[in-house]
Amino acid sequence: MANGTSGAHADEGGRRPRLTVRRLVGLDRSGPPPPQTAAGQPLRPWTVPNAIGFLRLALIPVFLVVALSTADGTGALPATLFAVIGWGDYADGIAARVTRQYSRLGALMDPLTDRLLAISGVVVCWHFVLLPRWALAVLVARELAMLALGRYGLSRGVELRINWPGRLSVAPLMGGFFFAMVGLEGLGAILLYIGLALSLAATALYVRDGAAQLKCKTSTST
Repeated sequence: MANGTSGAHADEGGRRPRLTVRRLVGLDRSGPPPPQTAAGQPLRPWTVPNAIGFLRLALIPVFLVVALSTADGTGALPATLFAVIGWGDYADGIAARVTRQYSRLGALMDPLTDRLLAISGVVVCWHFVLLPRWALAVLVARELAMLALGRYGLSRGVELRINWPGRLSVAPLMGGFFFAMVGLEGLGAILLYIGLALSLAATALYVRDGAAQLKCKTSTST
């Protein structure tokens, strides 16, 4: 999510704004997205942010094997692996903003990795009943719906950027899984509910924005 959809964007005159602390950590996302991340641009796989992204992807099956090999799904090693993969999203975003190595591959890989990590957390927490299964089921249904909506939108030339509820949902969702895996199931459940509410709000906004884009394209073509 980070290295493909945020960073130090150029202004209307093509100048790069100053890399402030707020922009570096992703709090200031003003301006258009980097042009290198737009549809149709080269993938540019060999960048520092993408190297971090590849490592995050490679660690997900390692996390699953380690976590599912434990007696109850909790422990320092699986929780640490989960946290490292999750925080890697912020690391590759900062790397992209510092190096200005934005890429189309990063824009595609980041949300995919985040969803795979979330699904991996669901698998572990469902298997060991670390979090309420009904909430986990709703989260999985939401992720599947987003994948379907994303493919439908792309097939019709609609491309949606992550919105603020979607951004804000990541920390409580990942925190919910993490705290459940260190034995704090109550705190994990509270964070899961907060993240789930934000992610559902984000989905509603995606549907609204996608419908508006489709309507605009339809009216333009006619």
